[in-house]
Amino acid sequence: MKVGIVGYGAYVPKYRISVEEIARVWGQDAGSIKSGLDVIEKSVPSLDEDTATLAVEAAKNAFKRAKNVRASDIGAVYVGSESHPYAVKPTAVTVAEALGITPHVTAADLEFACKAATAGIQACMGLVRAGYIRYGMSVGSDTAQSAPGDALEYTASAGAAAYIIGGENLVAEIEGTYSYTQDVPDFWRRECAPYPRHGGRFTGEPAYFEHVIKSSKGLMERLGTKPSDYKYVVFHMPNGKFPLRAAKVLGFTIEQVNPGLVVEKIGNTYSGSSLLGLAAILDIAKAGERILLTSYGSGAGSDSFSIIVTDLIEERRGLAPPVKYYVERKEYVDYAVYARNRCLYRG
Repeated sequence: MKVGIVGYGAYVPKYRISVEEIARVWGQDAGSIKSGLDVIEKSVPSLDEDTATLAVEAAKNAFKRAKNVRASDIGAVYVGSESHPYAVKPTAVTVAEALGITPHVTAADLEFACKAATAGIQACMGLVRAGYIRYGMSVGSDTAQSAPGDALEYTASAGAAAYIIGGENLVAEIEGTYSYTQDVPDFWRRECAPYPRHGGRFTGEPAYFEHVIKSSKGLMERLGTKPSDYKYVVFHMPNGKFPLRAAKVLGFTIEQVNPGLVVEKIGNTYSGSSLLGLAAILDIAKAGERILLTSYGSGAGSDSFSIIVTDLIEERRGLAPPVKYYVERKEYVDYAVYARNRCLYRG
């Protein structure tokens, strides 16, 4: 049976902080940072926004596009994040309750850095195809942490993307998926540590590029496809440069990458990153066009998907705000407001 995307939704907080403002506080050169990262600003959650609230907003938009799918039709809810509000208490249950999905549902939180939600999509695909559920939902949502003054502070941001997966009324069919996973300590956060640590340059070659490139190649080899068979390609976006470099190695063009490259204006939304890029593509894609999506999560692993857009996309995409709306809807804050909203300084 076919399986794929029935509805999708996005959400990004309206507040932004610029690279210049962060660099001003730490006495660093904003110009070199912007050129090095290809990021000019990032999203900042409000005081009353967290991973759960972002997930709910994105999921509401996914339901709008799923049209006739009711909350009671959802058999599984997964929330992928590395910034769950509680160390011990599932975000997925809070999200399901807020959406009216409970109690006849299986729900779980997933953690695998920035690829947790794509693992959730794979789980939903399996449950749907096996006939255990009719529809499942996976949400990638994060209010990413970064230590004050660390390089991550320029990109770690907030946002969410939600996908309803099913076997009927598809806006896009998932024709195949493939994963590539290894134990690579490029990024981690210990229990009770407030901020993550990273391996600096080590996060590039043996981590991001190794997994994104080999996962993408593995999927294309399995399906017998090549880069020219895809209209668009979306990779995880820790910054603006890594996806473009991965695309070049794999043989994709800048034109295939750019439409989903939203990191420049909202930063790295972690578990929502690649899925927000995919949502931006679905906002403009036409029936019959093929999309390659490859996520990446530190630790490390990548999930790749080959997706074919159906003719239902035209009537569904306008039922909820596009990613472009959330990217352009913004209000700038200074570092003091940013620090307050992110609770950077604890007494």
